[in-house]
Amino acid sequence: MKLMLSSSPHQHVKRNTGQVMRLVIYAMIPGIVAQLYFFGWGVFIQAVIAVTTAIVTEATILSWRKKNVPRALGDCSAIVTALLLAVSIPPLLPWWMTVIGTFFAIAIVKQVYGGLGYNMFNPAMIAYVALLISFPAAMTGWLSPVGFGFHSLGLVDAISTIVTGFTTEGYNLEQLKANVDGFTMATPLDAVKTGLTQGMTYSEALAMPIFDGGFAQSVGAGWAWVSVAYLAGGLLLINRRVISWNIPGSMIVSVIVCALVLHLMNQDHYASPLFHLFNGSLIIGAFFIATDPVSASTTAKGRIVFGALIGFWIVIIRTFGGYPDAVAFAVIIMNMAVPLIDYYTRPRTYGHGGTARKSVEETK
Repeated sequence: MKLMLSSSPHQHVKRNTGQVMRLVIYAMIPGIVAQLYFFGWGVFIQAVIAVTTAIVTEATILSWRKKNVPRALGDCSAIVTALLLAVSIPPLLPWWMTVIGTFFAIAIVKQVYGGLGYNMFNPAMIAYVALLISFPAAMTGWLSPVGFGFHSLGLVDAISTIVTGFTTEGYNLEQLKANVDGFTMATPLDAVKTGLTQGMTYSEALAMPIFDGGFAQSVGAGWAWVSVAYLAGGLLLINRRVISWNIPGSMIVSVIVCALVLHLMNQDHYASPLFHLFNGSLIIGAFFIATDPVSASTTAKGRIVFGALIGFWIVIIRTFGGYPDAVAFAVIIMNMAVPLIDYYTRPRTYGHGGTARKSVEETK
């Protein structure tokens, strides 16, 4: 018999990588459908563009490397990366930016490191940050949810806007994203952050129309349901033992604790834990991004530390940083710390405990 060694991801259940990745895709469907309902056909179009680019890019590079292309593509990891990027970017982002971001994720972040199992960073998050830094204006081009914008886009208008920058009626993105209150915000996180920098209190910022319909008046309309949909998918992954509770659980608890401390210090200036939990990409980040089996911590204790520190950085960057959302930055920061976390949280070697040492001493 041969002892076969392979790269991560490693699973404790009888599933191959392709089966695991397909379960992740299935678990994402409720969240994608919710985003499609509240933000229009652009979500679907971006997913198609990203998945197509990811498959073509990975197939091309694998063929250059003389790898088994059908077998490698069958693990569906490129599709998962593409979907995570597609649901993170604005639905009407120009098509060529989506292509650049997806190509960067697959070709540079994943394949340059050696392919699946060897990348140090989460490919989708690195690509997202690269796009955000390179095209900051375009990456804030989120439309208001259904019912809060002046214009409702059908499939043809969404395609036209993504390809040409204009709808069939001639509206550009700036005109489309103008909200009823005069703000051209990216997300509820950006709306509150902008309001606080302009001298508003936290409660005054929550009075913006984007929060009408949000439960407890702390969550932007539509965003709560998107988060709940991804939460349902994440709990399914835990139930099917695709991921463990350690990372998402510690990450969510950390966000609640850190946000609560700041909110109690100054309720007029710091957002509540509920606001942090259900606005932005925290939930999808906790269950689908931070739990990446390749770039996350591999030990049980390490996963708790890893998730808790991601939650800490999310609150800190959202509150004191220059960007309204911080999941991608927090995940990348902690990806760099994974080797150190794993080193100090590795489990004790079997037989290395105090009982074993005592037995040896008694034998002597």
